[in-house]
Amino acid sequence: MSLVSASFNTSAMGDYGYDWALVDVETSGLVARRDRVLSVAVITIGPDGEQTGEFSTLLDPGCDPGPVEVHGLTAERLRGAPTFDQVAGRIGAMLQDRVLVAHNAQFDYDFLAHEFARARMWLPVSQRLCTLALNRQVDPPTDDMKLGTLATHYDVPQQRAHDALDDTRVLAGILRASLREAARLDLPLPLVTCPPRAESQFTPKPPKTPCAYRNPGRLTADGPLRQGMKVAITGETAHARAELVGRAVAAGLNMMTSVSRHTSVLVTNEPASGSAKVRRALAEGVPVIDEHAFLRMLADVRPGTAHEATAVAAAPMAEPEAEPVVVTADLAPRTPSAAPVQEAPVREAPVREAPVPGAPALPTTAPAVPVPAPRRPAPSAGAPDKPLAGRRVLVLGGVHADAAAARTRIVELGGSAAINLSASVTDVVLLEKGEGDRRMSRIATLELPVHDIHWLSAPTAIATAASGTAPRAQEPHVMPRGGVIDLPTAHGGPAPEWYVTAGWAPQPDCGIDVVAFLLDEDQQVTFDEDFIFYGAPESPAGTVRLLTGGPAEQTIALDLASLPPATRKVVVAAAVDGAATFGTVGAIQIGAALGSSGAPLARATLDAATTERTMLLVEIYRRGPVWRLRAVGQGYDHGLDALARGYGVDIAD
Repeated sequence: MSLVSASFNTSAMGDYGYDWALVDVETSGLVARRDRVLSVAVITIGPDGEQTGEFSTLLDPGCDPGPVEVHGLTAERLRGAPTFDQVAGRIGAMLQDRVLVAHNAQFDYDFLAHEFARARMWLPVSQRLCTLALNRQVDPPTDDMKLGTLATHYDVPQQRAHDALDDTRVLAGILRASLREAARLDLPLPLVTCPPRAESQFTPKPPKTPCAYRNPGRLTADGPLRQGMKVAITGETAHARAELVGRAVAAGLNMMTSVSRHTSVLVTNEPASGSAKVRRALAEGVPVIDEHAFLRMLADVRPGTAHEATAVAAAPMAEPEAEPVVVTADLAPRTPSAAPVQEAPVREAPVREAPVPGAPALPTTAPAVPVPAPRRPAPSAGAPDKPLAGRRVLVLGGVHADAAAARTRIVELGGSAAINLSASVTDVVLLEKGEGDRRMSRIATLELPVHDIHWLSAPTAIATAASGTAPRAQEPHVMPRGGVIDLPTAHGGPAPEWYVTAGWAPQPDCGIDVVAFLLDEDQQVTFDEDFIFYGAPESPAGTVRLLTGGPAEQTIALDLASLPPATRKVVVAAAVDGAATFGTVGAIQIGAALGSSGAPLARATLDAATTERTMLLVEIYRRGPVWRLRAVGQGYDHGLDALARGYGVDIAD
């Protein structure tokens, strides 16, 4: 069977033929650095789509097998199976020189990487492809992206869910069908480069206990230390560093590994050393004391103010800032709610502050009082004020400002603004020079309706002739800039893990980094590890993780139920690497979904202006017992280092 249908001229659409190694693992839990692989299956496929090899085995993990009700692998069934190190060589040989393919590939890749590290071997994978990420690009009309759902959509037989070998055989059929769709739409494959990873990255690290107290500010002259003060240490010390840190933490201080404008005091015996921390302290005006003074003050640390307690039981909300849209999902039991209400966009005054050397301001917005708009009709209602309801419109051409204005108009008319061609696109709007876009030939082949800018003044729906898509049972709620939704709850608490995915048009000349900041009620990180980025992609407790689905997609996964009470808000942002700006990149598309395989319940298309290098994408924040998500879309001219310093993190060069 060929990976790409013979009806397509693959030579004109790029190379979709690789040597593939399809993988599925069943595991004792969800945390790769802690849990173990219980079974593994590998199927190899050549560039022509023909299967070339197959291997599967149960594994003895040497630990409790975890959720037996999910994978059915009891300790008795696993007893006598080989250990991973006994089969690692055979698995490595099948992965060598092939692209690893999995459904939620980072999960399988991370588990294999940890198992290979435990076996004192390198995982021989240089590239991976996630069929979840590929299908998010294709965007088929399915209610979610689960393996079984896609198998049904692509007519791939499935016999035993959560059986590693059967899941891998199903994955092979889904890969073939997904690649045919990618070729039909002329989509680039979301291949992820997998450089060798240092073994130290796979060493389990105990979670750092968050400080229980709010930061009272800087140490004053002759003043005492107070619980919650952020303290950094640099240089040689007479006492062991671990001893100093342990005594300080026991006293209620918040020990940091970097210096920022939120640091309360720097401890050093070498104030003239010129170290990075000393230079930063001097630039920010942070007090500097020596080790002797610090030890003396540790004997009399004054009480601090505890972080605000977090409500966990449902309670009336006092003075809501706006009527949010309530998005329901298939949770058990379903949270009762009124009919969805469309919140009027929050009009945010642009913040274009010039970075002040050494003291960049915190990102701020100035929202006006929002006025609830009329109830949003269902996509099929065809309300006169929402003529594009249920339509997904791709804008091509034009300068960035004109394209951004067109996408804003599409959302105002009830439609969804696309940034890439996918199976869900129903219409195309051409701005100046848009006819020269490389995707136009594919759009013509698909017979999609093409309009000029005047169509957005009085749009008329035209049935798509050959898109081949049917509407989903529940289309994503389209959020305007400033829009707010309440995230669904289950059993009186936060819903399972949320995935906030950012996507953009592929960029040949620059990279984009998605990051997250976990903030307390003072809009600060509690400690440095509350900054999630490519160099530290997971919070210590694993509650917030950065996942890479391809060169044009990154995801922040959040386990809201497990966030510490001190975390009041999670800010997700994006930064352009190098000298490029978002004027070159264009719009960023945001999708919020329940679980890694969920279809987006809400979607927003965010445009910065022209010169911005960083952009706040969304905020997920507590409002009483409820978590809310706001689409922000605020850009800044400064880089990621200045943005991070505003939240209390110093990024070393």
